[in-house]
Amino acid sequence: MNKTTTISIGGFDGMHIGHQALFDKLDDKGTIVVIETGYANLTPDRFRERYTTHRIVYLKLDDIRHLDAKGFVNLLKVKFPKLKKIVVGYDFHFGKDRKYSYDDLKNIFKGEVVVVEEVKHNNDSVHSHKIRAKLQIGDIKGANEFLGHNYMVVGKRIDGQGLGSKELFATINLDVKDFLLPKEGVYATLTRIDDEEHYHPSVSFIGHRVSTDGTFAVESHILDGELTCKDKAEISFVDFIRNNEKFDSIQELKEAIKKDIAKAGKELKFLQL
Repeated sequence: MNKTTTISIGGFDGMHIGHQALFDKLDDKGTIVVIETGYANLTPDRFRERYTTHRIVYLKLDDIRHLDAKGFVNLLKVKFPKLKKIVVGYDFHFGKDRKYSYDDLKNIFKGEVVVVEEVKHNNDSVHSHKIRAKLQIGDIKGANEFLGHNYMVVGKRIDGQGLGSKELFATINLDVKDFLLPKEGVYATLTRIDDEEHYHPSVSFIGHRVSTDGTFAVESHILDGELTCKDKAEISFVDFIRNNEKFDSIQELKEAIKKDIAKAGKELKFLQL
């Protein structure tokens, strides 16, 4: 941190294309300063580190929210003694009741303050709350375009209802915490098991098992063969296939899953895994 000359400050949940526009202004001694609110659910905790080569420093909002503009700048100067440039977004606010903006930074900080203007995709401004909204309606492709990468969740492996391997299709069942789950339904996905380096084409289900025991599940069926998951898995969402539906028999459910698998296979066929 003592070598840091440029920093970018923000919440950065999602590390989306708008955030990346700020990171592009950092030099090779740049550091990303994450203001951790406790509400991040697109890239919670240190999952942000997957989407940048810059070092990240985390500041808890509760530890700094009481500071006025001068106190905040002084804190930054203590943490980064060689600081010459601060990069923020056009909507950046800080301090108690978020009363300070980049204008206050410019008035107090003796170095350069760079303000990055609004980033748009297809003429729509990119924000984390819009990505959340897209996920909640199943617009995976739209969310991924705003993110600049596939939306991803990570979960611990848990035992499922045992029906899949016996009567349907074997799945890896996950307990997903901290991440926002997309709309209930079936998705074309890529699944990474434990600490494997590569992803497997898969079809994943999120929602209540309305055709069987009614319990909530996050489960993934690997298309290229049944694999053992010992600890955890990561699901990367590519496209939405269909809504969660209730079927009158296990056979009808099985036929629907066969169609899901075919659609997912077609969608994922040309991806580089």
